[in-house]
Amino acid sequence: MLDQDITLQRHVVLVVDDDPAQRLMLDETLTQINMNVHQAVNGAEALILFKQIKPDLVIMDIKMPVMDGFEACEKIRQMSEGKDIPVMLITGLDDHESIMRAFEVDATDFITKPVNWPILNHRILYLLKASQTLLALRDSESRLSQAQRISRLGNWEWQIKKNKFYWSDQVYQIFNLRPGQVKIDFLEFSSMCHPQDRDRVRQAMNNAMTHGEPYKLDHRIFLPDGSVRSIHTQGEAVMSPEGEPVSLQGTIQDISERKQAEERIHQLAFFDVLTGLPNREHFKQIAQEAIDSAADKENQVALMYLDLDEFKRLNDTLGHDIGDVLLKVISRTLSQYLRTSDTLVREERASSSTLSRLGDDEFAILLDSFRDKQQLEKFAQCVLERLGQTMVIEGQEYFITASMGIATYPEDGENVETLLKHADIAMVQAKKEGKNRLEFYTSRLNKNSKERLGLRSKLRSALEKDELMLYYQPQLSIASGMVVGMEALIRWRDPDRGMIPPGEFIPVAEESGLIMPIGDWVLRTACEQAVKWQQAGMAPIKMSVNLSSYQFRQQRFIHMVEATLDDAGLDSQYLELEMTESMIMQQVEKTIADLNDLKSLGVSLSIDDFGTGYSSMSYLKRFPLDTLKIDRSFVKDVDENQTDAEIVNAIIALASSLQLVTIAEGVEQEAQLNCLRDLGCDMVQGYHFSHPLPVDEAESYLAEMLPKATEPVRKKVF
Repeated sequence: MLDQDITLQRHVVLVVDDDPAQRLMLDETLTQINMNVHQAVNGAEALILFKQIKPDLVIMDIKMPVMDGFEACEKIRQMSEGKDIPVMLITGLDDHESIMRAFEVDATDFITKPVNWPILNHRILYLLKASQTLLALRDSESRLSQAQRISRLGNWEWQIKKNKFYWSDQVYQIFNLRPGQVKIDFLEFSSMCHPQDRDRVRQAMNNAMTHGEPYKLDHRIFLPDGSVRSIHTQGEAVMSPEGEPVSLQGTIQDISERKQAEERIHQLAFFDVLTGLPNREHFKQIAQEAIDSAADKENQVALMYLDLDEFKRLNDTLGHDIGDVLLKVISRTLSQYLRTSDTLVREERASSSTLSRLGDDEFAILLDSFRDKQQLEKFAQCVLERLGQTMVIEGQEYFITASMGIATYPEDGENVETLLKHADIAMVQAKKEGKNRLEFYTSRLNKNSKERLGLRSKLRSALEKDELMLYYQPQLSIASGMVVGMEALIRWRDPDRGMIPPGEFIPVAEESGLIMPIGDWVLRTACEQAVKWQQAGMAPIKMSVNLSSYQFRQQRFIHMVEATLDDAGLDSQYLELEMTESMIMQQVEKTIADLNDLKSLGVSLSIDDFGTGYSSMSYLKRFPLDTLKIDRSFVKDVDENQTDAEIVNAIIALASSLQLVTIAEGVEQEAQLNCLRDLGCDMVQGYHFSHPLPVDEAESYLAEMLPKATEPVRKKVF
C-alpha cells in the first residue's frame, strides 16, 4: 500500500504537453489523488513556470514545438532547484535511442503512450515517494553506496591543488580494486584509461577546469588483470569565487554490458554470422560510397561476383558442418590474399578491396579503383587461382573452384543494384561456359535478352489465356497441430515448356511491369478461393498472399486491397499480406503510413524470409506487423547447427518482445519441428507436412484436416 502521507499531501505537479486533450486527462487523473496541477504547452513555457511554482514533480511529453521534452529536462537539471525534482517523460517513441536519450538528460522515469491511466496514479505516487526517499538517502552514506552498487554507479572527487582523489566503494568495484588497494591520483587514473581514449578523457577534464564545461563521455579502462571495461563518466568543476577550479566531481557507471549488446547488434546487422565478412546490406553501403567517391575523382570501380562451383552438391554429400568449415576457410583464404596481394598497388593509383559474403556460397569483391581491364582481369584471375588451390580440412583434401562475373562503374552501371545484377549475369555466363572462369559483363549477356523478351511475350499471353494458377501450402500451429492457414503460391504451366519456376518468370514480370496485373490476379484469386472454401462449410482459416515491392508501391494499392476484399466477400481478418524486409525498409515513413492504412482494413501483415535482410530495430518496432516468417536457410540446419539455432532463437525472442507470431518456413524433418517447438516457434510450414497443392488437392486436404464450420476439431497433423 502507498503511504497515507503521499496520498493525502497536496503536491504541486507541473504538466507539460502541447496536446490539450492529454493535458486534460492528466489534470483529471492527478486531481483524483489530491495533486495541485499547473499546465504548460511547451518546454520553454515550462521553464518559466517551473521557477515560479517550484513543483514537486514534472510530467512532460517529449515531442513538443518550441522546445521538446529532452531539452527542457536538460535545462531543468541545470537549475539549482531542479537537480533533484522527479521528471517523468511521456512518449510514443519506445525505441532504444529515445529511452537512452531520456536517461542522458537525467529524466527520472518515462512512460509510453498510450498511457495506462489507472496505473499512472500509482506510478506517480511511488515516484514522489522515491523522491522523498532519495533526499533522505543523501544523509546516509551507506544507503547511497547501496544505491550506487545496485545501479553500478559510483561517485568521485578530485581535489585539484592537493591532487587527492576520492572514490566511492562502487568506483573501486568498477575498476576491480579493493578500497585503498592503490593510491589514487590523477596520473594513476589516467594510466588506467585505454590509450586510445586517454587524450579524450584528459581533454574533457581540462575543459571542465579551464572553461567550467561539464562533460559526459563513454570510454574504456584497463582492469588489473588486463581486461577492458567500458564506463560512462560525467564530471564538472567546482570553482572558487575567483573563478579558479577547486575540484572536479563526477560519477562513473559500468556500461560494459550495454556496449557489448550494442556491438553484438551491430555485428548481426552488418556482418555475416558464419564468416564475419560484411553481409549484403553492408557491402551495398560500402560499394555505394566507393561509387560516389569514384564519381568525384573520375575513377573506375569493379564489382566481382563469385559463386562456388558445385558447392551445393558437395554440401549435400558431405554435410552442412563440413560445408560451413569450407566457407570459413574460403573466406579466410580470400581475405588473406586481398590483404597481402601486391597486385592492388599500381604506379598510377592505389586500390583497396572489400570482400563480402552475399549469401550461401556467393561472395563479392569490390575494387574501389583500377587502371584498366587488363589489370583487372589479371587480378581477378589471381583470385580464382588462389581459391582453386587444394584445401585440407580434418585430414581430407577438397578442391573448390568458383565462377566469377565482373561489372564495372561507370561502364556497366551507375549504382550498386545495377552492378550487382550485371555481375551476377556475367557470373551465370561463366558457369555456362564451363565454370572455374571469369566473364566480364556485356550487353550481350543481359539475361539473354532475346530469350527474356520471348518469355515476356509468353507471360503476357499466359495472363490472358489463364495459364497461371495458384498452389496452396498449409500452415500449421505447433501448439495444436492444426491447420491454421494457407499460403498462396503462383505457378505457370506453359503449353510448350510445362511448369516454369517462379524464380524464372517473376523477375521478368517485375522488369516488364506485368507484376502489377499478375499481383492483382493472385490477390483476387486467393481471396475468392478462401471464400469458396468457407462457403463449402469449412472452418475459416487465414489466406497468406505474397506482395512484390512494385505492387505495394502502386498509388492505389490499399484501395485495391479493400475493393478486392469487398468483391470477394472475404472478411479482412482472414487475409495476411507478406512482404520482405528490403521492401518495407524503402521509404520507411511512407511505408509505416501505408502499413497502418492496411491494418485499418483489418488484414494481417507479415515479414517474409526474416533474417536475410536488414531491418533497423528502431523502425521494426514502429511497423504494425503481426508475423515474422523465419527464412528456410536458418531452419534447414536448426536441429544440427548451433549458430542457426541461436539465430532462430534470437528471432523468436525478438518477435515475442514485439508481440509477433513466428512461422518457420521449409520444415522438412521431424527433428527440425521438435527443435522449433523447443525454441518456442508458433507456426510451421514445409514439405514435412505438405508440398504446395493445386486447388483441387488443397480442397481435399482441407476437407480432411479441417472441421466443418459447425463441427468440433476432427484431426491433428502431429
